[in-house]
Amino acid sequence: MKIEPYKGVRDFYPEDQRIQNHIFSAMRRAVESYGYEEYNASILESTELYLSKTSEEIVNEQTYTFTDRGDRSVTLRPEMTPTVARMVAARKRELGYPLRLYCIQNFFRYERPQRGRLREFWQLNADLFGVSGIEADIESIALAYRVMKEMGADDADFVIKIGNRGFLDSVYDAVGIPKEERQAMTRLLDAKDKGADVRKDVLDALAEPKNFEYFAKLKKALQERGIENAVIDANIARGFDYYTGLVFEVFDTNPENPRAMFGGGRYDNLIGQYLPDGRQAADNVPAVGFAMGDVIARDFLETHNLLPKLPPATHVYIAPVRPEDAESAAQFADELRAHGVHVALGMKHEKIGDHIKHAVKLSIPYFIGYGEKEKTAGTVTLKVLATEAEEVIPMDKVADRLLS
Repeated sequence: MKIEPYKGVRDFYPEDQRIQNHIFSAMRRAVESYGYEEYNASILESTELYLSKTSEEIVNEQTYTFTDRGDRSVTLRPEMTPTVARMVAARKRELGYPLRLYCIQNFFRYERPQRGRLREFWQLNADLFGVSGIEADIESIALAYRVMKEMGADDADFVIKIGNRGFLDSVYDAVGIPKEERQAMTRLLDAKDKGADVRKDVLDALAEPKNFEYFAKLKKALQERGIENAVIDANIARGFDYYTGLVFEVFDTNPENPRAMFGGGRYDNLIGQYLPDGRQAADNVPAVGFAMGDVIARDFLETHNLLPKLPPATHVYIAPVRPEDAESAAQFADELRAHGVHVALGMKHEKIGDHIKHAVKLSIPYFIGYGEKEKTAGTVTLKVLATEAEEVIPMDKVADRLLS
């Protein structure tokens, strides 16, 4: 039996989970500061949900799809947008708008594992429903900017590149690309940096988006909000078929990681596809949002040396001095826990030195040996394991000292 994880997925030991939690905390602070509320859904979806509503590459080549025991085709979700669109459609008339939703969940795509891409990944999804105007587009970009700032990034560390599917359609009109060929052309544009062959006349036409009024209004509004590292780049296309207007991507500016980290855009027609016939156009809900993955977020933080030292959740390790001190040490630990202190109680070892070695291996910052002497004196010796410094503290002051 192999002890390695399945190819393209990760085991999260405590030190890895601390980094994951750090990333998620930054994401949550950003989106909740803008009034977004958390939601969730099952990782299993009917395969039909993705057919004709996302890119063919994802559906045909990258999904984990299987037939369940009821002979139904089921897919492990590769993205969240179809799911949240389905959920909004199901309660479309009960929900209040503008509706701001977010989730941080895991996803699966069968693709070649590489830097920034794995087969299982976690992703922030933040979506705004019910507003068709440019103000919603502005908020989505500003929120993506806020996420980067919450992770500690400077403006010089990243750039936000903005395109628009409406402008892209005008280019396709100008160079004579028929509607039935546009999805395939858009996917080629999205993959051009990977070597996809794109018609030169299209690229030439995309080079001059200056007269597109939307771009000018958007750029001005972002600058008024203090976002100076957003640029218009009409080559930004995004590969999903459901995008209808704004599309944007956030790029790392460090040459060690020169790629799009995450992005999003407007998808005004997707929710209507889940409504009954006759309601699809009349009851559609405009939407805009983005998604950011944890793998590329960690790469970014490491590349820019933005990961702080992350201590474990445990504040202190308490060891009984002798086996017969175990019960009183446990009672002292419970008293500290009642005040909010996270305590690991020593159990296996008999020698204090072995307890200390164990606490160091667990990266627990403080150590207390507890026995009859401490119980009688009403004081304990608090040892700082990183420096081996010690201080004697009254037992009723230990919680305040550890939580200060």
